[in-house]
Amino acid sequence: MNTILFCSCGRRVQLLKFLKQSLGDACRIICADNSPIAPALYVADKHYVVPRITDEHYIDTILEICEDNDVKAITTLIDPEIELLSKNRELFLQHGILPLCPERKTAARCFDKFEFYKYLTSKGIRTVLTYDSVPSFEEGLKKGDISFPVFIKPISGSGSVGIHKVQSLEELREYFDEGAYTYIIQEFMDCDDCDADVYIDTISHEPVAVFSKRKLETKIGGASKTISFKDERLFDFVREICKVLEFNGPVDMDFWYKNGEYYLSEVNPRFGGAYLHAYGAGVDFFKLIANNLKGVRNQSIIGQYNEDVLMMMYDGVVIVDKKDLVKEI
Repeated sequence: MNTILFCSCGRRVQLLKFLKQSLGDACRIICADNSPIAPALYVADKHYVVPRITDEHYIDTILEICEDNDVKAITTLIDPEIELLSKNRELFLQHGILPLCPERKTAARCFDKFEFYKYLTSKGIRTVLTYDSVPSFEEGLKKGDISFPVFIKPISGSGSVGIHKVQSLEELREYFDEGAYTYIIQEFMDCDDCDADVYIDTISHEPVAVFSKRKLETKIGGASKTISFKDERLFDFVREICKVLEFNGPVDMDFWYKNGEYYLSEVNPRFGGAYLHAYGAGVDFFKLIANNLKGVRNQSIIGQYNEDVLMMMYDGVVIVDKKDLVKEI
């Protein structure tokens, strides 16, 4: 039996239910979170309330949980923890635990949007034109490389926090002078967007599954209604991206589609919030993880799903008696 630890499990109840549905008794689910009222704790086989990820003893606590439960793989379901796991990747491997997270340099690049932009352009990967200061943006404005409106967003933020559409240089300077965040400035992409759930085999380090979907409705934190589609050009673009970034396991990629070309917008190297759609359409990352844990290299199943399959998210609940809440270890 393989045991997988999900850190910062939060609200991801349905993801864990699908894992149980997929692997059944062949997999044991351990969940950890810093809150005893994180709903996903209560669908796990065993659960722990742990310190915050910023606590100096956090990694020691997680390692103790791993050793006590013979954990074979570890992942996180929130962006801020990905870099932490990646920094300790070798430590986990030394303990016989497979970290489903990127290599350290890749993780750092994914969460510094300007460094990510510079790296991608240096490797010939199409992405969104990005500036890290008002003076450099003004130069681009004078050259005609970019025009208003533009988007500004925090250099290391996630979700939709701190994102603004800006219409003028005066407004742009106001945001930068305010100093609420360290901002980047990006071209306004007035075009369609889509995303892809990708599984990078932990043995071959190649993408072996890609599930692409268009967003029909988006709420804060991600897409809530999506429809599947296939495009070999997108699959090829994903393969190009994975040649220059070192991922391991599940990854969520966001794209823009403009003038017949795909542009990489962002990468979240974890199970995406809408991975549920991929699983429901038959693209089972859990079985791919199980194969890798057995030392089996997965064969490519890229594009092996139906188009025009819809996902519609809705609210669900978990009911727990107060006396059954998990106590912090």
